[in-house]
Amino acid sequence: MDSGTEIGRRRGRLVSWAALLAVAALAACGTDPAGTAAVAPSAPASAAERTPPPSPSTGRTGESGEAGESREAGGRAAAPSASPDEAAPPAPDERIPRDPAKLAKALETTTRRLHDAIDDWTGDGGTAKGGPPRAVVLQALYQQRIYRFTARNPGVASRAFARLPARLAAEARDNTTAIRGLLELAHPVKDASKFRIEEPPAASALLRHFKKAERRFGVEWEVLASVMFAETKFGRVRSPSYVGAKGPMQFMPGTWKAYGMGGDIHDPGDAVMAAANYLHASGAPRDYRRALYAYNHSRAYVDAILLHARQIKRDPRNYYAYYNWQVFVITTKGERRISGP
Repeated sequence: MDSGTEIGRRRGRLVSWAALLAVAALAACGTDPAGTAAVAPSAPASAAERTPPPSPSTGRTGESGEAGESREAGGRAAAPSASPDEAAPPAPDERIPRDPAKLAKALETTTRRLHDAIDDWTGDGGTAKGGPPRAVVLQALYQQRIYRFTARNPGVASRAFARLPARLAAEARDNTTAIRGLLELAHPVKDASKFRIEEPPAASALLRHFKKAERRFGVEWEVLASVMFAETKFGRVRSPSYVGAKGPMQFMPGTWKAYGMGGDIHDPGDAVMAAANYLHASGAPRDYRRALYAYNHSRAYVDAILLHARQIKRDPRNYYAYYNWQVFVITTKGERRISGP
């Protein structure tokens, strides 16, 4: 799920915010789309293994969002892209090129400038101090919108990615595949105004929670970060799902009672620890695919989490990039961005 966070309802038994928020922006069970290719190796579940515990949540946000060349879906007018200063960050609604060559150049330039801005923020590989600089926020938003466009336009995306350096092309395919999978699970909602959005906890604070949970339960911090990213865009979405899933990791109250260890379902640290507890009980780290499928019954969801986690492992700057991706909502009248600049 965009990986790339939209808001919509997913097909299947249990749903979470992730499908609605798309890529961006899931901790729930859902449909099991056939034919999803494996993303990361995992140990097969043996017949002796016990049945996984019930999945945490049932609400889902749907990732969607096709940015047009001059206007985003939902009527958000695009700002002119011309600027005398080529290094200036793109405007929040900067035009997305449709020409493959120009699209490839835009993605390559944006990713390079985003990484440079993240290096300035983190001290070139350290831990981020304070909130993200505006340059990081704007470059990350433009990168996200490009990937939302490529997820909706596979022909243009394929021709554009063929022009990229091999490493960036692999990253682009992972992000696009993850977003596209979550988009397929989304269902439009009538009114986006009911969704409560707040600023997320600091990226550095969340990183400490992820790593603390990894030390206790052995679940990789990159996987935990990818789950929160997909579920609520790192806690930006504060509303419960339509079925009652709550908190930054989207737990149903009954599952929280079993795996929350007495914590607060809305507290980021408690929620991350509970998610690690649940995933460990469901087979992680030995079998991430089995554990994540227990968390949300969708192969597209599993693939999206593993794809995003793989990108964070390849380059930790991608954690900070994803942290700055915003919340998009799919409505019956089009798509709306409801967070960010």
